[in-house]
Amino acid sequence: MKAYLLDAAVARYVSDHTTAPDALLAALERETAEVAGEDATMQISFDQGRLLTMITQLMAPRVAVEVGTFTGYSSVCIARGLSGGTLHCFDVSEEWTSVARRYWHEAGLDDRVTLTIGPAADTLAAFGEQVDLAFLDADKHNYPVYYELLMDRLRPGGLILVDNTLRRGWVADPAHEEPETVRMRQFNDLVMEDPRVTVVTLPVADGMMLIRKN
Repeated sequence: MKAYLLDAAVARYVSDHTTAPDALLAALERETAEVAGEDATMQISFDQGRLLTMITQLMAPRVAVEVGTFTGYSSVCIARGLSGGTLHCFDVSEEWTSVARRYWHEAGLDDRVTLTIGPAADTLAAFGEQVDLAFLDADKHNYPVYYELLMDRLRPGGLILVDNTLRRGWVADPAHEEPETVRMRQFNDLVMEDPRVTVVTLPVADGMMLIRKN
């Protein structure tokens, strides 16, 4: 569990009071740690996964989109929450998504998930369906590009969830001026100034922003 924003005791309590991952998700987390090394930190935490499944169940999307799939943890969680819809995943890596494909198959989700490989700025631009729910967890410098592409396709009342929006809390400290943090501040401000949306930022893991199209 990523708990960058919580006191250690509170983080343990939250973990103890969140439904634990099942064997498949636990295996995926272990394999990602083994094969990805330091890059394994790109995987969402189990509490984020539970949140994604629950929101998907509540939204009951016909079309869900994920930008940034990595080894598949978040896509499994979203796809498990679907009730007849399809999850469309966009990623650039054949290597990492080959792991995701295996776990989709093992979880019995092959019929709920499609994968498009290539730069999402291009592949998402070619996506022609109206979107009900989207999860954005990809290269941060392109967040504004992905956001606009998703907003163009998002139905009124649709929801975009964005990961890493608090950058371990550094976005709130002007002394942190590293490029990733500056870009995330700029993105957060961009969304907050957008009259098309209503926003809630949750201090879950590394920060998750919920953006509802008005």
